[in-house]
Amino acid sequence: MSVAVYLPTEEKTRWWVERLAALMPGRDVRSLRQVAAPGSVRYLVVWRPRPGDIAKFANLRAVISIGAGIDHVLADPDLPPGLPIIRTTGRDLTQRMREYVALHVLRHHRDMPRQLQAQRERDWHAIVVPVAPNRVVGVMGLGNLGAAAARTLADLGFATRGWSRRGGAVPGVETFAGAEEFAGFLSGCEILVNLLPLTDATRGILGADLFDRLAPGACVVNCARGAHLVEEDLLAALATGQVRQATLDVFRQEPLPSDDPFWHHPAITVTPHVAAQIDPATGARLIADNIETFDATGTCDDLADAARGY
Repeated sequence: MSVAVYLPTEEKTRWWVERLAALMPGRDVRSLRQVAAPGSVRYLVVWRPRPGDIAKFANLRAVISIGAGIDHVLADPDLPPGLPIIRTTGRDLTQRMREYVALHVLRHHRDMPRQLQAQRERDWHAIVVPVAPNRVVGVMGLGNLGAAAARTLADLGFATRGWSRRGGAVPGVETFAGAEEFAGFLSGCEILVNLLPLTDATRGILGADLFDRLAPGACVVNCARGAHLVEEDLLAALATGQVRQATLDVFRQEPLPSDDPFWHHPAITVTPHVAAQIDPATGARLIADNIETFDATGTCDDLADAARGY
């Protein structure tokens, strides 16, 4: 029973193949590009597969996303209907996201971009900010990553809110649910963190209407998916001052083109999709465990709901 692996570059694919093969010695693990007998492949491990890649394998039991999101799998127009999709999550990924969100919320809270500008200008300038309990921070998306990030911000003392389609209790966090409570969630929010899954309902959610509902001079952190953001609307909101600063870890086109205006915008921090980056050593262990569990039982804790998009 074989496992095929695909990432956009052969070098990265090789890293994953080597680690998965070491963890699953009884299975034939190889790059999708090197599969000679597609009918023998039972599991396909992918990140951003090319359209039609998955449909080449008629006997797949499941496709595994190298990441918590499955939107890059669902984007394949030839995806076989009903094929189980398994996400990759775990404590290491959650910890990385908690660190990233805490880092950038604190950066915006303490206005570090302006402080660094003062340093460049040799300006001894004390920037006064409110204490964390007087700063309203909102987290959109209360799945594993979002709930953990919201708890972390609450533990730091921020007046933390959380919103999701279905809601749910998070210790120390004021929660909002559904479309009817969305405006109340956004009202007065000074720092907004997006950790929503990408679905038809959330695509473009970070747009002009949302920005206008935030507190004037709010900051935005997007570490979910690039397609959540209407890029032109963010640039317009930054130009008026409705949004003061933004941290962007994800983009519609990745890698971000060298001529993209985000690279040199003074109010935007760009990071290269690293908020909860999965390294092969950690991720391979999680994926191997999920394959073995699914192979034995037909399910696993990370089995996604394709109808919902996550």
